[in-house]
Amino acid sequence: MAEKVLVTGGAGYIGSHCVVELIESGYKPVVVDNLSNAVKGEADVPESIQRIEKLLNTSIEFHDLDLLDKAGLEKLFKKHSFGAVMHFAGLKAVGESVEQPLRYYRVNLTATINLLEVMQAHRVHNLVFSSSATVYGDPQYLPIDEQHPVGGCTNPYGKTKYFIEEIIKDHCKAEKDWNVVLLRYFNPIGAHASGQIGEDPQGIPNNLLPYVSQVAIGRRECLSVFGNDYDTVDGTGVRDYIHVVDLAKGHIAALRKLKESCGCKTYNLGTGKGYSVFQMVTAVEKASGRKVSGSGAQGSAIKCFSDPCENNIKRHRTKV
Repeated sequence: MAEKVLVTGGAGYIGSHCVVELIESGYKPVVVDNLSNAVKGEADVPESIQRIEKLLNTSIEFHDLDLLDKAGLEKLFKKHSFGAVMHFAGLKAVGESVEQPLRYYRVNLTATINLLEVMQAHRVHNLVFSSSATVYGDPQYLPIDEQHPVGGCTNPYGKTKYFIEEIIKDHCKAEKDWNVVLLRYFNPIGAHASGQIGEDPQGIPNNLLPYVSQVAIGRRECLSVFGNDYDTVDGTGVRDYIHVVDLAKGHIAALRKLKESCGCKTYNLGTGKGYSVFQMVTAVEKASGRKVSGSGAQGSAIKCFSDPCENNIKRHRTKV
């Protein structure tokens, strides 16, 4: 019997790629998602899940479930015997979290506490948590490693990740039979090699690459960039981008780590190498064969602002 793994937020960008890797690694994922940021397909099953089923010629159990619905979560755990949980569900837009902090604290913290309590009640003690490099705040040194100080978060979204990490750590201290891997992501990008699943956010993208991609195909008029005076190769901010499939494979490695009765471990997921905004734009143009439209800097390709308040994309800070 394949080990069942509950994947919360499994219809989303990172979650769906992890579902693929789980199936290909011999696990049986059970996916829950409230479809707040996923495209709904036929029979109210997310489009991403339907595409994975066709891609891998398999069936995936899916439940339209919000983790704030603790009774629904209890019912699911009574139905299944899970070996582990991968927890991706939560609100994740930095700018939105600044505008709606109470919503972010209520949803992200309450959902996770509900999940932990139900896991504890049903003796499921293995967890991989989708955290973020935002817990480090502004870097004190580069590259950032796992020993870098945490807690200096610059936005409510990052604080929810930091608070959840602290809750999990305290729980693991109290319950010695728990095994948890906290995975701190840098900047996931890309798509599955099949082209069947990838990053297609609802509304205005909050991340650079999907925004650039939408400009390249004409869905959006032009790209504007925050910051033109950084101490980088071209003046634009530098970030560490990791391919989403590599990220998903990292989750499988974390799942295997749990089998070692590892306690609570923390790992960064990144490449250790940074790329500037303009370098990313050039890479998209080369891969797609399309120019990224706009006006201003970089040979009339991009409109670049020195004032971050002038742009609708968050300033791309140097973080490697």
